[in-house]
Amino acid sequence: MSRRILVVEDNPDLAFGLRNNLEIEGYEVDVAEDGLTGLDLALRTAPDLLVLDLMLPGLDGYRVLQGLRQQGSAVPVLVLTARGDEADKVRGLKLGADDYMTKPFGLLELLARVEALLRRAAPPRSAAVSDAAPTPIRFGEVEIDLATRCTRLRGDEVALTPKELDLLLALIGRGGRIATRVELMREVWGHRAAIISRTVDTHVAELRRKLELDPANPRHILTVRKAGYRFQG
Repeated sequence: MSRRILVVEDNPDLAFGLRNNLEIEGYEVDVAEDGLTGLDLALRTAPDLLVLDLMLPGLDGYRVLQGLRQQGSAVPVLVLTARGDEADKVRGLKLGADDYMTKPFGLLELLARVEALLRRAAPPRSAAVSDAAPTPIRFGEVEIDLATRCTRLRGDEVALTPKELDLLLALIGRGGRIATRVELMREVWGHRAAIISRTVDTHVAELRRKLELDPANPRHILTVRKAGYRFQG
């Protein structure tokens, strides 16, 4: 089954080029030229991936992203921005973006980023294919169902983005060992070096906000000063 990608981009030439090249790769592609249409399409059609420009007429990309996450959508979002300012990128990550690219960008890199995001967001094999359903992960009052990638706090579902869940699982998988920011960037984002210094920190802060009972004094997702982070069950 083809994966469906929604491109929200107001530059018609760029939108055409993205659509054409993504379709050549075998994806089904929808295009929206403004933020309001993009948000409506994303919520109605539930695409597998959203490629989102930040500078849009009507409703900018930040508000589209915020609206998606407020409605509980966990669709992976690749942000396109002409802005090189780190503060703008951090703002997008805080609102729930999974990755970003600064214009102008290389087509091959964009296609690789799209493939990586879709691969990480893909559900695991069904129980009919796998030998046994994976055992849920539990710590404190949190439960992670690996089969559905659903996270619950005190029984209520928590809307983690794919990157937030991948980051959490990367920390848990280390069994209490320290993970540096560079290691986490490589494992979760697939980059050899940090795309920006605060990417990991921003996602950790969001995980604490959503899962820790007292985010200011976390019990599970701990900072190791001048080293990185570690998980404590």
